[in-house]
Amino acid sequence: MTRRKIAIIGLGKIAQDQHLPVVDKNPAFELVAVTSQRGITHRGLPTFKTPAEMYKAIPDIEAVAICTPPDVRHAIAIEALDAGKDVLLEKPTAATLAEAADIEAHARKRGRVIFATWHSQYNPAVEEAKSILAGAGVKSLKISWREDVRKWHPGQDWVWEPGGFGVFDPGINALSIFVRILPVTPFIKSAELTYPANRQTPIGVQIVFSSTDPDAPALAADFDWREQGDEKWHIEIESKGGHKLRLFRGGASLSVDGHVTVEQPSEEYERIYERFAELLQSRQSDFDITPLRLVGDAMMIGKRLTTEAFDW
Repeated sequence: MTRRKIAIIGLGKIAQDQHLPVVDKNPAFELVAVTSQRGITHRGLPTFKTPAEMYKAIPDIEAVAICTPPDVRHAIAIEALDAGKDVLLEKPTAATLAEAADIEAHARKRGRVIFATWHSQYNPAVEEAKSILAGAGVKSLKISWREDVRKWHPGQDWVWEPGGFGVFDPGINALSIFVRILPVTPFIKSAELTYPANRQTPIGVQIVFSSTDPDAPALAADFDWREQGDEKWHIEIESKGGHKLRLFRGGASLSVDGHVTVEQPSEEYERIYERFAELLQSRQSDFDITPLRLVGDAMMIGKRLTTEAFDW
């Protein structure tokens, strides 16, 4: 297999924790460079402050993984596509729906592969739940996605700025699982978004969904960044036949009627890069932005509430 030359743009926490080690061990890719405005390096590889500098110095880079905050992804993605690179985008794809649509259209125009990743979908437990619900249907579903922002985004003020998504940054992971396993199309019926008095993005969100299912299953979500102790990343489901499903550990594990049926180490990013290699080989794109649409709809029709100020 010919190893494809790839570069990573943006070396924040997720790139350092997941993308770098996963790409390093994937035989389909050869990591040849990184870009970091802070000058972070990796294994002595060439490090550049901007993608333009990188493309000029190493023109034979074939693909890039964009792991920057979402508010700058559109410009970086368009620049990469114009430079003839195939593109993998860390979630949540872009800061706005219009930007996401433009990236997709530009990739099509340039004949490049574009891959919008949703890492939480890449767990065997998620696929097993999808298979069960495809036949059994859903009577009720409740998402609980609660974590401590100080642990997962320590000192990262960009998450609180416009375009930073706030608690939707982890919440969109739950939504990506939700749309993957649900056998019908969901919509935002109502939402309550709670903002710290001194911040521009929500710290807590409550959502009620409707759907195309004529039986009107009860569908809801609870996202919160104020959780203390262990994370609570789980989805409780009751099928129309009365079976109880529970996706937990961020979608890595599944129990059915109290019995664990799938429990594996989380290898989401390994599977993302396996999928990217397949897309590059077939010259196909994978650009589902349904989770981003749900976030946009919740922000559009949601009721705004205010809580105490948040400081690190």
